[in-house]
Amino acid sequence: MSKGLPETRTDTAMSELVPEPRPKPAVPMKPVSINSNLLGYIGIDTIIEQMRKKTMKTGFDFNIMVVGQSGLGKSTLVNTLFKSQVSRKASSWNREEKIPKTVEIKAIGHVIEEGGVKMKLTVIDTPGFGDQINNENCWEPIEKYINEQYEKFLKEEVNIARKKRIPDTRVHCCLYFISPTGHSLRPLDLEFMKHLSKVVNIIPVIAKADTMTLEEKSEFKQRVRKELEVNGIEFYPQKEFDEDLEDKTENDKIRQESMPFAVVGSDKEYQVNGKRVLGRKTPWGIIEVENLNHCEFALLRDFVIRTHLQDLKEVTHNIHYETYRAKRLNDNGGLPPGEGLLGTALPPVPATPCPTAE
Repeated sequence: MSKGLPETRTDTAMSELVPEPRPKPAVPMKPVSINSNLLGYIGIDTIIEQMRKKTMKTGFDFNIMVVGQSGLGKSTLVNTLFKSQVSRKASSWNREEKIPKTVEIKAIGHVIEEGGVKMKLTVIDTPGFGDQINNENCWEPIEKYINEQYEKFLKEEVNIARKKRIPDTRVHCCLYFISPTGHSLRPLDLEFMKHLSKVVNIIPVIAKADTMTLEEKSEFKQRVRKELEVNGIEFYPQKEFDEDLEDKTENDKIRQESMPFAVVGSDKEYQVNGKRVLGRKTPWGIIEVENLNHCEFALLRDFVIRTHLQDLKEVTHNIHYETYRAKRLNDNGGLPPGEGLLGTALPPVPATPCPTAE
C-alpha cells in the first residue's frame, strides 16, 4: 500500500495540471428569413422612397478633381461629363507669360439639378501640374489640398456643437489624365499615382484617345494596367473594398477590361444621320463622343455617375477619411485636432514621403 502512495499523489498532481475546458464563445445567430410567415404588409420597402425624398430635399455633394498636363482636354471632358460648363478651360500659356512654378489648386462650385435632385458639384483643377521643366514632387500641393479637406471635415466633426450637416469638401474622385503616347506611362504618372492612390480614389483615363488606332488603344490599355500592377498601384475600384461576390464580379470586369478608360471629350454638336451628337470633327469623319464604337466616354460617365457615384463617396468617407482621422487622432494622443497633449496646436498630417520614380 505504501508503494502505491507516491503514484496516487503523482496522479493527483497531474490531474490538477489539466486545464479546464474553456467555454466556447457565443456566436451570433444568422438572421432567419421569415418573409413567408408575414401576416400582412409592413412597409419596410418604403425606406428607399424615404431616402429618395430626403435626398431630393437636401441634395448632395460631389467633388471631382482633374489632374494631368495641360493640353489633354481635362476641362472639356468634365464639361462633357456633366453636360454643362462646369469647368473653365485654362488658356494656353503665351510665350510672354511664365508657366507657374508650382501647381495651383482651383475649385469651382456649381449646383446641377436633374429630375428634382440637386447635386452640389465642385470641380477641382490643378493647372501647372507636369508643365515644369523639373516636375519633382509636383504631387505634393495636391496631396496637401486633399489632406486639408479631411482636416476641415474632422475639425467640424469633433466640435461639441457641430453642424447638423457638415459641409463636405473632401475629394471623392480624382480623374488622372494619361497622355496618349501609345508607349508606356511616364515616371511622373507612376510617381503621382503611387503617392495619391492611398489618399483618394484615382480613376485613370487615356485622354484624346482618337489619336490612336483601335489596336494601339487596346495595346496601350493593357500596358498601362500591367505597369500599374507591377508598381503596386491600386486605382478605383480597389480589390480590397469589394463587399461581396456580385461587387467583385462587376468590378473585376471594369478593372480587367475598361480601365483605363480611353476617352474623347467635346462640347460641340454635329449632325450625324439626322441626329445632333456631341463629337470631334477630324479629316476622316466625326468622332462621336457617346458612341462606344468610337471611344469609352459613355462607359466612364456611367461608371462615375450612374453606377458608382455613391460608392465613391462611401469609400472616401469610410476608408480614406477614416485612415486620415485615425492617424490624426493617434498622433494627437486621442485628443481632437488643434489640441495637443499640452494644449498646443498640432500641424496637419504632412505629405507621405516616397522615393522619386526613376
